[in-house]
This record gives sequence, structure tokens and C-alpha cells, in this order.
Amino acid sequence: MAPMSRSPEPSRDAPESYVGLDADGAGRLARTRGWRVVRTLPPGAIVTMEYVAGRLNFEVEDDTVTRCWIG
Repeated sequence: MAPMSRSPEPSRDAPESYVGLDADGAGRLARTRGWRVVRTLPPGAIVTMEYVAGRLNFEVEDDTVTRCWIG
């Protein structure tokens, strides 16, 4: 039996560290810290509840990150 592959471990930085940053700069920073997918959403956007390892979500208003969460 072949060994099971492990998913890459997501970055361990704190999501709240992105709040207050401009959206483009926050996205670049997140990618340098190892996040594979960075998703930008408007306030109150309807999103599915699926968890995606390695994804960081930004809620952005007026080009500023107002909320950030993993998955």
C-alpha cells in the first residue's frame, strides 16, 4: 500500500494581523507567508461553508481588510 500524502501545512501566522492593511498588500504578504489561496470578499458576501486548507479569506471594504479568517 502506498503511503498517504499529507496536505501542506498552512501558515501559522495570526489572521487578525492582516486587519487594517490594504487589500493588495495583505494579499502579497499572505502569499509570502505560505498561504496558497487568498480570497477577497466584500462585506456580507454569501459564501459556502467548505473548509479549504491553505486558504485565507479577507473581507475588504474601501480597499482595507476589515476581517480575516482561515479556510
